[in-house]
Amino acid sequence: MKKNLITALAALLLPGVPVFACTGFLAGKQATEDGSTMITYSADSHTLYGSLTTYPAAVYPKGSMLDIYEWDTNKYLGQIEQVEQTYSVVGHMNEHQLSITESTWGGREELVDTTGIIDYGSLMYITLQRAKTAREAIKVMTSLVKKYGYYSSGETFSIADPNEVWVMDMIGKGPGRRGAVWVAVRIPDDCIAGHANQARIHKFPLEDKDNCIYSPDVISFAREQGYFDGLNKDFSFAKTYAPADFGALRACEARVWSFFRKYSEDMDRYLPYLNGTSEEPFPLYIKPNRKLTVQDMKDAMRDHFEGTPFDMSQDVGAGPFKVPYRYRPMSFEVDGKHYCMERATATQQTGFTLVAQMRNWLPDPIGGVLWFGVDDANTCVYIPIYCSLTHVPECFSPANGNLLKFSWTSAFWIHNWVANMAYNRYDRMIGDIRNVQTDLEESFNKSQAAVDKAAVELYKNSPEDAVRYLTDYSISQAQNSTARWKELGEYLMVKFLDGNVKREENGKFQENGYGLPANPLFPGYSEDYYRAIVKQTGDKFLETVK
Repeated sequence: MKKNLITALAALLLPGVPVFACTGFLAGKQATEDGSTMITYSADSHTLYGSLTTYPAAVYPKGSMLDIYEWDTNKYLGQIEQVEQTYSVVGHMNEHQLSITESTWGGREELVDTTGIIDYGSLMYITLQRAKTAREAIKVMTSLVKKYGYYSSGETFSIADPNEVWVMDMIGKGPGRRGAVWVAVRIPDDCIAGHANQARIHKFPLEDKDNCIYSPDVISFAREQGYFDGLNKDFSFAKTYAPADFGALRACEARVWSFFRKYSEDMDRYLPYLNGTSEEPFPLYIKPNRKLTVQDMKDAMRDHFEGTPFDMSQDVGAGPFKVPYRYRPMSFEVDGKHYCMERATATQQTGFTLVAQMRNWLPDPIGGVLWFGVDDANTCVYIPIYCSLTHVPECFSPANGNLLKFSWTSAFWIHNWVANMAYNRYDRMIGDIRNVQTDLEESFNKSQAAVDKAAVELYKNSPEDAVRYLTDYSISQAQNSTARWKELGEYLMVKFLDGNVKREENGKFQENGYGLPANPLFPGYSEDYYRAIVKQTGDKFLETVK
C-alpha cells in the first residue's frame, strides 16, 4: 500500500502521515516441502478494511471501456480499453493460480506521473483478470503502464504461478512521460526471496533473457536524468531509483533480513548494512537451509525480530508486558536528536494478509489456495480459500462492516477486538491466543490432503461439483474460525478482567464452592519492571514505616 506523492519511507518516519507499508516473501517450488510455489502478503494500512475482494470471469462487448479508480483512495483516474474476456479472481489469485502482490518504496518523488491512469493496485487486479502465467503478467503489467501511464510511486511486485516466482521493481518516469522503468528477476526454484518497502533488485544479469527481463531504457533513462554515469555492468536499480537511508534499512530491509536469517546462518554479516555502516546489501534471494512449508510462510509473517538485535520485545518500548509493537509515529525527537523505532513484519494496522500456494500437479481450481487472514498476521488465523471460490464468506465480505462501523459477524472486527486486548497485556494473553490459532491452523494443514483428494475425485466426473465442494469447504472454515475467535475474545475478557487472572482447572474457571469465582491471581509486573520503577523514582515508594 502507499500514499501517493509521499515516499513509503517518509510515511514510515513522519508524524501524522498515514503508513502504507507492506511485506512480501517468496519461495520457489524446489525450496518448499511439497513442491508448491508460494508468496506472502500483508496489506498494511491504517485506512484499509480487511475483506476478500472477488472479480468473476466475464465477457465484454468489443470496444468496452474500464473505469480506473486508485486502490488506496478510490479517486477516479480515467478509462482504459477492456479486453473481451477476463478471468475470475479471488483476492490476489486468479483461476489459473497466478498470484500478484506488492510493497511500496516510493523512491524518487519526481518520477511519479500524476497524469497516469494506472495505479499499482489497479495494475495488480487488472493483470490478474488478463494473464495466466507470471511471464504473461509481466508483459501485461508493463504494457498497461506504457500505454496509459503509471500513476503510483516506486513499487516491488511478487508475481508467481505454479511453476515460477518473479520479483519486479518498477518506478515511473515523471509527469507526462508514459511508461515506467523496471526490472523483473526470476527467483531460482530452490531459493527464497522477500521485499518490504525498499527496492530489492541491485545489479542484475543483463544477458540472461530467460531469467531477467527489463525495460530497454532502464539504464539510459537513469543516465539521462543524471542518476547514474558508470558502466552498465555496475548499474544497481535499487541504488539508482531508491537510494536507501537509515529508515529504509532498519524499517524496511531489516524485515527481509529477519526472514532470511531464519533459514541461513550467514545473515548476521549484513548487520553493518542494516546499521548504515556498510554499502554491501544482502542478496535478492538465498537458498534456504531447509525446505519451507506453508506453515513456515504463515509464521514468517508473524515476525517481530525475535532473537535478533532488533527484538521489539526486549527494549523499554515493550513496556511491562513485553509488547512487540510500537504505535505511530515511528520517529521521535529527544534533546534535538532524531530517533526511529523498529518496524516489524507483523504490525497492528494490517488490513488483510495472505499466503498464496500454487501447485502444478493439481487442476487449477484445486491447486490454488489463498491462505487468507485479516488484521495483524501475528494474531490472525490463515483460512484456506481455494481459488475456485464462487462467493465470499459473510465474515470476509466487503459489505459486512467497515472501518467506521463495527460488526460482530466480521472477521476483521473480531480479530481486531482480540488483538487490541492482547496489545495491552501481550505476554499474559499471547499464549492463549497462540493455542487457539495453532489448533485451527494445524487442523487446516492436516485436512488439506483429504480435501484435495476428495476434490480431485469429484473433478474427474464434474469440475462444477468440485468447485461447489471447495467453495463450501472454504466458507465453512472461514465462518467457523471467526465464531471460534469470538469465543476466544469472550474467554480472554473473562479471564483477564481488570488486570487479574482467573484461576483455571481442567479447562474451566475455578469457583469458591458458593457459585462465585475463586479468588483470582494478581500477577503484577516483572522484576525488570519493578527495578525500572525504583531506578526512575528512587525512594518515592520505599517503605520507611513498619
